[in-house]
Amino acid sequence: MFEWFKVLFTPTETPEMTQSLIVLFMAISVGFFAGKLKIGNVSLGVSAVMFVGLFLGHLGFSMDAELIQFVREFGLILFVYGIGIQVGPTFFSSFKKEGLIFNALGVGTVFLGGIIAYLIHLLANVKIENAVGLMSGSVTNTPGLGAAKSTLIEIQKQLNLPSDHFSDPAIAYAITYPIGVFGIIMIIILAKNFLKIDLSNEVILLNVKNKDSENKIVRQKCRVTQPNVVGKTIRQIFKEFHIENVIISRQKQSGTKVVFSPSLDSIIKDKDVLMVVAKQKDINKFIDIVGKVSTDLFIESEDDVTTKILSVTKKTATHKTLAQLDLYNQFGLKVTRVVRSGLEILAQPTLELYYGDTLLVVGSKEAIQEAENIIGNSKKILLEPDFLSLFGGLIFGVIIGSIPIMIPSLPVPLKLGLAAGPLLAALFISRYGGVGVIHSYINNGAIHFMKDFGICLFFAAVGIKAGHGFYDNFIANDGWMWIYYGCYITFIPLTILVLISRFVFKLNFYQMVGIMSGSYTDPAALAFSTKYLDSDIPNQSYATVYPLVTISRILVAQLLILLFAS
Repeated sequence: MFEWFKVLFTPTETPEMTQSLIVLFMAISVGFFAGKLKIGNVSLGVSAVMFVGLFLGHLGFSMDAELIQFVREFGLILFVYGIGIQVGPTFFSSFKKEGLIFNALGVGTVFLGGIIAYLIHLLANVKIENAVGLMSGSVTNTPGLGAAKSTLIEIQKQLNLPSDHFSDPAIAYAITYPIGVFGIIMIIILAKNFLKIDLSNEVILLNVKNKDSENKIVRQKCRVTQPNVVGKTIRQIFKEFHIENVIISRQKQSGTKVVFSPSLDSIIKDKDVLMVVAKQKDINKFIDIVGKVSTDLFIESEDDVTTKILSVTKKTATHKTLAQLDLYNQFGLKVTRVVRSGLEILAQPTLELYYGDTLLVVGSKEAIQEAENIIGNSKKILLEPDFLSLFGGLIFGVIIGSIPIMIPSLPVPLKLGLAAGPLLAALFISRYGGVGVIHSYINNGAIHFMKDFGICLFFAAVGIKAGHGFYDNFIANDGWMWIYYGCYITFIPLTILVLISRFVFKLNFYQMVGIMSGSYTDPAALAFSTKYLDSDIPNQSYATVYPLVTISRILVAQLLILLFAS
């Protein structure tokens, strides 16, 4: 009676589509549950999906060959595209100041790992595809593994090689993956102890170094007391005293309770109270010129002018500068700040607005209602998924990844592939707010879902396929020796990274930990470090190095395969 039910959950070499889906869902659901189990402060997270997939594959469960390839590639594309959209807005600006050093350290770690992998291939007589698998697993880099597998498939097609000509790098990846997860955590703990890090002192030093209070956009009240600015317009004061990056959002004249939003041609009178929006250092400079700090409360009144947050959801505002919208002359509204992907930006006239940007505006309630007709401010639209932008961006990424790059002496053209292509497309789209009808805005919940869903699909497909004969391959290839080789790739670059970061560049320990996690693209290590150090500071340097490191690991994995695969 229940024979049909038994068939669904019985391992078979030729599964039907329904059986394949059951195996996929089992790997993801059980793996997701197992990933939440903790050993101390460490959990495997979504990477546990791969190990459950390995176990199911070892038991004989399998998936339809075409379906498993589709699931693997589609999952990888979703994952890297989500990463690119998430970190894109901060990626290009990160090359200013310390970002260049951070990325140089991260990319240097990648190439050192690639050199070690090549030496293992050369000296230990390990096939290059297995060496690349060791490298990707030892640094927990999934896109690198995906790029290696795609390159091997491309070589097989171009040269008409049998499907079993190359070893599956996913087996070496799975064997060494735990070393990558726990190895970086071990280095973080050892580095803290051996370097005798005083965490409280590191926080103080970092705050002094970055002057966080000066980098944030704040507002402050000031009273006009200096006679040399009285009777002049705001424009004249800005020009005469070389004041930049300052916005006057409100003005109240002495002896009245009337508050208005001034234009650049508004005249400053004695004892006026002004609301100034800028970075703290620019506010301090402005107050020194015009007067003193004020404690006036009437200027904050919402009776005459009010403050409201508006979201850009209409084409009439998208890709327009604030000067082009001209909200002040049209409606008497002043934009003081723009929030984009969690970053606050001072509302300069030349600032171009992107779909999903949030504007902080000051003006009358009637004027704000009028402006909403141009800006949009539809929360419902922002919550709805825009599949045109999402899949249009994915098409753009697949096209970039498919462009053949002819390099002499390589057996097949080099391609960025389905890992680097979508990542680059997402970085480009998020940097410029979109391309044509494709925009970069995806709400945070959707980004996290896309990333987690994508990586779960990839891990499940890789694990199930690699699980067949996993034990036999472990024994045949002396898996313990592979773990031993993986330790070289895990520990040597990390140790050198710690020494150079601390003793050459004098980096803060919190920043260094973020670079270590980002260089190995290891979210588990990042999650551990933020809890271990009780700080979110490592997240910043992690996000700074992650995109370039990911692209570098993809290219290194591909080049090793193309140059040395036999």
